Amino acid sequence: MRAESVLAAGLFFLAACSRDAAAPAANDLTSGADQPVANANPPALAAVAPRVVAEPPSACPKGMALVDGMYCPDVRQTCLKYMDPPGRYEYFRCAEYQKPAACASKQKKHLRFCIDKNEFVKEGESLPANRQSYNDAERICTGLGKRVCLESEYNFACEGEEMRPYPYGFKRDPTACNADHFDVVSPAGTLRDLRAPPGAYPRCESPFGVRDLSGNLEEFVSIDGSKPVRPAMKGAYWQPSRNFCRAAQTAHDRFYHGTETGFRCCADR
Repeated sequence: MRAESVLAAGLFFLAACSRDAAAPAANDLTSGADQPVANANPPALAAVAPRVVAEPPSACPKGMALVDGMYCPDVRQTCLKYMDPPGRYEYFRCAEYQKPAACASKQKKHLRFCIDKNEFVKEGESLPANRQSYNDAERICTGLGKRVCLESEYNFACEGEEMRPYPYGFKRDPTACNADHFDVVSPAGTLRDLRAPPGAYPRCESPFGVRDLSGNLEEFVSIDGSKPVRPAMKGAYWQPSRNFCRAAQTAHDRFYHGTETGFRCCADR
């Protein structure tokens, strides 16, 4: 997926001039070959001043990407082969999905919104903020003039109009995102903190240019249409789990927070 500022450059145009030889006068008895040629210099090429093209205003605030297109609410993604042996986690990690994915909805829905390119990072820090609850996400996003993303927005920002299972495509690449780590539990039995800074996995980018929507932190979103609003968690952090765009964890409430939890914000456009 998945929008950087456009650099405008001045354009220089050179006007090329050509000049036909003058026809002999009607009363001139000499041939053109014998006619003396005037030693005239061609006119100098006029330099055109550079045309300054104004940089178009960004559709989104700084640090956010515009997501604009047709979203399929109900996608059919068929896994061709799984990565793990038979057992409890046999159907968690799909190595390759059938391409293209199919839209099972009667019609697609136009979505246009802004989303943070990176997970939320506190001022002065380099790693995305963890141990964040849904309530934290709501409070911080609102304070920034934004809001918590909807689950559908997260899905679309991750998969694009191609309905990719992973932000980078249809085949799982264990090295593309901060996921598929097996050493996730410490000797004390607690979850290791394996967060990575924004941009550490450059191939973990969606069609809209949004980073780390698979792996890194498990991010809080709002479930579409839920009243009162209920949270879901997306991205599946750094463990070897589903980690595909549509996967969601819905077992936790607005207060839950852990080593693996974070968020990013969205805004209307």
